[in-house]
Amino acid sequence: MTEENFIYRTSPFLLRNQFNGTGKWGIPLVPKAELSDDAFIDLRLIGFDRTNLENNSHLDRMVHFFLYDYKFERVWKNPDTDLERLKRYRAVLTPDFSMYLEMAQVIQLYNTFRNRWCGAYWASKGMQVIPTVNWGAENTFAFCFEGIPKGSTVAVSTYMVSAHGNHGDQKEFFLKGYSELLRRIEPERIICYNEPFPEMEGNLIYVNYELSSWKYQNHDDQQSKFYPYLCGEKPLPKDSRLLIKSGYVIQDKDSFKGTGSAFGGRWRPSKPDDERLLGQPGEIIVSYKKDGTKIETKIGDDGRATKERHHTDKPNPKYHTNPHDHTIDWTDGFPKFSHQINYPDGAPEFKAYGGIQKMGTLFERNSMEDNRFQSIGDFKWCVDCGGEVVFIWKDKTYGITPKLKKSPDSPTQMLISQIEVENMEQTEKWCDTADELLEYTVDGDRLRDIITKVHVLDRTI
Repeated sequence: MTEENFIYRTSPFLLRNQFNGTGKWGIPLVPKAELSDDAFIDLRLIGFDRTNLENNSHLDRMVHFFLYDYKFERVWKNPDTDLERLKRYRAVLTPDFSMYLEMAQVIQLYNTFRNRWCGAYWASKGMQVIPTVNWGAENTFAFCFEGIPKGSTVAVSTYMVSAHGNHGDQKEFFLKGYSELLRRIEPERIICYNEPFPEMEGNLIYVNYELSSWKYQNHDDQQSKFYPYLCGEKPLPKDSRLLIKSGYVIQDKDSFKGTGSAFGGRWRPSKPDDERLLGQPGEIIVSYKKDGTKIETKIGDDGRATKERHHTDKPNPKYHTNPHDHTIDWTDGFPKFSHQINYPDGAPEFKAYGGIQKMGTLFERNSMEDNRFQSIGDFKWCVDCGGEVVFIWKDKTYGITPKLKKSPDSPTQMLISQIEVENMEQTEKWCDTADELLEYTVDGDRLRDIITKVHVLDRTI
């Protein structure tokens, strides 16, 4: 055996056998967090995707992972990467790897193991760790409560099984698991992210979902602080990262997922910019990108966007008029943008068919972290849904745009090229699939190898 093979074969991050296990599967034990009752007064959480080494504003919060798995897979694959980032906060909840009802049971077991292993590892590094508990059907009860000492503080979320969207039918299965949690663990406290059900017993620490969302992570008095902008008393600063949405307040649904069905639920905004795609029937939402580009979004009679006008010729002036439109299709349950609709002879008026304009609600624009592609899957989903992308790599700007289809049956093509150069044509490549697009060489690097590292200036969705 070579030295390289020996190092790989004996790596603790391959074997994952560092911690004492419980039950017949040896699921790692997460030590009880040593936290006083004061630590839970007016408790708020912060999503892992919102934590930041440079921001000291919310270190009194606990970090949660009630997010889509791709947003935090890194804490399992590269456990050391985010240690310093997480240590700064009051406590960390263990990662809520999915336990969807449709999953094979061995995957549910594996995700329970990963949940507890990360918790045990963080505790070994001196962090206060609170186990997040989730479950599937009753056949998961044999393992999903392992690795948690009796009398521990634990965390659950009712969001994905509460009566919103089409999740109301999952309450019964949730309460079965919750009763089993109380019986097996006898928790000292239960942090409940989102409103508890009346039937839930125990020492519940209710964490208001809305107050823990991204909208309240910069300032808790934002409505009064920005009142002059909302009322039009002052113009929005040109370099502002804020967006004023005309219409009504939409509750934040910060890319949430959790215990329940993988197929349940309607599409929810996962980033601040996504808020523009939901609104009051008949209204037109006007927003502005960071560079001042005006976007008009037409809301249909079901409260979802049907068409959008972009007052720009980006990401590729050769294939876009200013302005150009995109229709938005929700057939698959999420927004899918059409190719650009160009108007070389002048665009028609962009009309709303009804609705009442009201005082706007202030939202933050996407941050660099919001725009960043979290994974190759995130990128592929974006471009497969017709998303247009502008990014920078090695100080050069590139654009990706879908090609106009010749017929409904034609394959969707995507164009990638370097922009803001004299001979754009020399850098163009037409691709039939996202995987082919990922093979494009960007200044000597395959896009597949760098897509999660590039600086994304703009993305449609």
